[in-house]
Amino acid sequence: MNTSPPILLLPGWQGSGPGHWQQQWAANGHTLVEQHDWQHPRRGDWIARLEEVLLATPEPAVLVAHSLGCHLVAAWASHSQNTGRVRAALLVAPPDTETDELRTLLPGWSPVLSDPLPFVSAVVASTNDLYAPLDRAHAFARAWGSRFFMAGAHGHLNAESELGDWPQGQELLNKLIAQTQPAPPN
Repeated sequence: MNTSPPILLLPGWQGSGPGHWQQQWAANGHTLVEQHDWQHPRRGDWIARLEEVLLATPEPAVLVAHSLGCHLVAAWASHSQNTGRVRAALLVAPPDTETDELRTLLPGWSPVLSDPLPFVSAVVASTNDLYAPLDRAHAFARAWGSRFFMAGAHGHLNAESELGDWPQGQELLNKLIAQTQPAPPN
């Protein structure tokens, strides 16, 4: 029995550039899921890409999403018939795509899909994220059936937050994985 599931990193809008903790985690052997268009994210295209990667992954994976990647997980889970391919999801800094500003910048990503996720999940939010007030991030966690963790005052939990390889996030990921049991083979 493999106790270390595949970890798929799901960046948000514009990808996770240099200095982002997701890039550091990718350098340590986790898989960063590339999208065809980071600048003009289309929800359907991103869902199709995640589905493709999950179907090519030999065992159920753990998703680690940042920003718009969190909404990708929620949208994918509400449409896919392959949710058993995911053991758990760590959802970091989900933005409020229903604000006027983000609705304009990210057409097609609102309304936020708020169905409960069919796998163990946790939302991590900063107390001073410009893209989602803490109460809004907490509302996403409740809707998705996710545990909620506050990460302190670290902005959008991205490269500008200077988290390095983000040990706090790694610890949360390890706890999340420990809560899950591998799904039986299909």
